[in-house]
Amino acid sequence: MALFDLYFRVVKALESIDVPYVIVGAFAGSVFGITRATADVDIMVDLRDEDCEALSKQFPLPRYYADPEMIRNSIQMGIMFNIIDSNEGTKADLVPLKRDPEYRIAFERRVRETYQDENGELFEAWFAQPTDIIIGKLWAWNEGRSNKHPDDIYAILFFCLRGYSDHQVNLDEVEKEASHIGRETLEMWNKTLAKAKNEINKGNMPRNW
Repeated sequence: MALFDLYFRVVKALESIDVPYVIVGAFAGSVFGITRATADVDIMVDLRDEDCEALSKQFPLPRYYADPEMIRNSIQMGIMFNIIDSNEGTKADLVPLKRDPEYRIAFERRVRETYQDENGELFEAWFAQPTDIIIGKLWAWNEGRSNKHPDDIYAILFFCLRGYSDHQVNLDEVEKEASHIGRETLEMWNKTLAKAKNEINKGNMPRNW
């Protein structure tokens, strides 16, 4: 997929100029058990002022649009910016690292994982760890109530609790955050956790595996 190709190029560019980043959301969850198709690739970056010019040079005109002033302004305002591939008609969205403690904690405990793309190519990058992906999905569910978020949480729980990952979910931390968000979110979390544990105890595999 051309969109993923662009994101892979963006990540490689960030690594080449030594910019800290972390992939979050459903795409990050793909290395921890999420199997549903998603075109949502969220990358959080910690750019310094001088990095804006360096990143822009990695994506020169006329094929790409990655204006350094636009990037710099977005960083200062704390809003998303994008890199556009005019040949493919795709864009990659990047989000400046917010200074709120929860974002900083998730950023600092990111993990190095290998992703295999649809062509079988291995791709090593920095991903959010399972606990932080789930917490992000709790907040997203609370805001929009989409069923995809409990499904994603279930997939991650099954994958990690079943022992398929070297990284485990901190259940106490997630429960505490769910309780902080609200009663309905806590109920959703408890229901999803119970479902994952029940399927593991029965020796079942999640659907789509």
